[in-house]
Order: sequence, then C-alpha cells, then structure tokens
Amino acid sequence: MSDAAPIAPRRVAGSVQRMAAVFRRELSGYFVTPVAYVFIVIFLLVTGLFTFSRDLGGFFERGQADLRPFFVFHPWLYLFLIPAVSMRLWAEERRQGTIELLMTLPIPLWAAIVGKFLAAWAFVAIALVLTSPLWVTVNYLGDPDNGVIFAGYIGSLLMAGAYLAIGSCVSALTRNQVIAFIITVVVCFAFLLPGFGPVTALLSAWAPPRLVEAAASFSFLARFESVAKGVLDLRDMVYFASVIALFLFGTAAAIEGKKAA
Repeated sequence: MSDAAPIAPRRVAGSVQRMAAVFRRELSGYFVTPVAYVFIVIFLLVTGLFTFSRDLGGFFERGQADLRPFFVFHPWLYLFLIPAVSMRLWAEERRQGTIELLMTLPIPLWAAIVGKFLAAWAFVAIALVLTSPLWVTVNYLGDPDNGVIFAGYIGSLLMAGAYLAIGSCVSALTRNQVIAFIITVVVCFAFLLPGFGPVTALLSAWAPPRLVEAAASFSFLARFESVAKGVLDLRDMVYFASVIALFLFGTAAAIEGKKAA
C-alpha cells in the first residue's frame, strides 16, 4: 500500500507538467504569426481612441482622475476581439487534422483543454498589461483610487476569460473559424444583453423587479460594471469562474462527442 499511495499524486503532477507544456506551446504559437501583433496593436489603438476621444470616453473633458472611460468599453471591445482569438483554439486543430494527433499523445483531455485556454487567457492578459501606461498617466495627472483601477483590471481579465471559455467551446464544435467567430459573438452578445440599459428598461416595463434583477445577474455587463466600480464581490468572482468552468466542460464534451462520432 505504501508504494501504491504516491501513484495518484505522481499522475496529477505528470498531468500538470503536460498541461504546462501545452500552455507554453500554444502561447509561443501566438507570437509566431502576425495575428498576435495585429490583435495587440488593434486593441491598444481602439482602447486609446475610445478612452481619449472627446465624443466617446472624454478622458480629459471629464476632469476626473480615473480610468472609467477606459474600462467602460471593454465588454463591447471583447465582444469582437476575443472571438478572434478563441476561434482558432480547436477549429484550427480540427481543420488541419492535428486534433487526432493531440488526442493520441499521453496527455489527459482536461490538461490539453486547460493548457490551450490558459495560453489564450495569458495572451489577452499580456495585451491588457500593455495598457498600463494609461494607469501611469492617470496617476501623473491626478490622485486616483488605485484600488478601483486594480479592480477594473481584475474584472476585465475575468470577463475576458469567460469570453474565451465560450469561444473555446464553440471552436470545438466546428472546423470553420469564421463560423466559430460568428457563433461566439452571438453567444457572448446574449450574455451582455440582460444587463444592457435599454434591455433592462424594456424588461422593467412588463416584468417584476425580481425577474429583471435575476436576468441582469446573468449578464457579463452588470457583473463587470460592479467590479469596475471597485467592488470585488465574491459572487461576481464565482460567477465568472462558474462560466469559465461550465464552458470548458462543454469543450471537453464537444471533443469527446467528435471522437465518439
């Protein structure tokens, strides 16, 4: 019994090492092609434009030392930018036929899924970190609440993870990246709508307040806005973590279904 007991921990450690290998392979793969650099440049340019534009973010016109104009557009930017990252996660593997090779390697399915997801998440995190000069700028111009700004970054990263998990699941269902992109945009948009002001107002016109609040509680928009205000509520953290776990489980189910077929 004493010799058999350490087997399970060794298997877990081995699976984690393989997951880390997938993570490194996938993350480095982003920077082999121009896609990564195009994504980062577009992300930085668009966030800067929206933040400093007089008609959009109005950073200077507001006269307040905060990054609210920067964070307020993240749910809508991610709606199109994140699916562009996630659409290749599994669709590309299926199109090239390399998913069969990946499945024959001595690596658990969960390790491959989590490794690819974490690599995509880390890539988005790198793009987000590159916006840190905005944080430096707002501190140079005034005396902001850095706790609120930090919470905004955490909320943005969690929301990006939820978008990526949805994209991973959709990508596992098709070998066509364009289809994966479109479906991911639609599904993510559905997760935004319940917390969108006009939709909430429309629901309030005929639905009871509890139903409106329940619908809004499933919205990425409402959850992110709460965190971006500096309120790191455990319920919001659990919500995003649950969405990520649910759609990664859906990714595994989709891949297993394709293998069985």
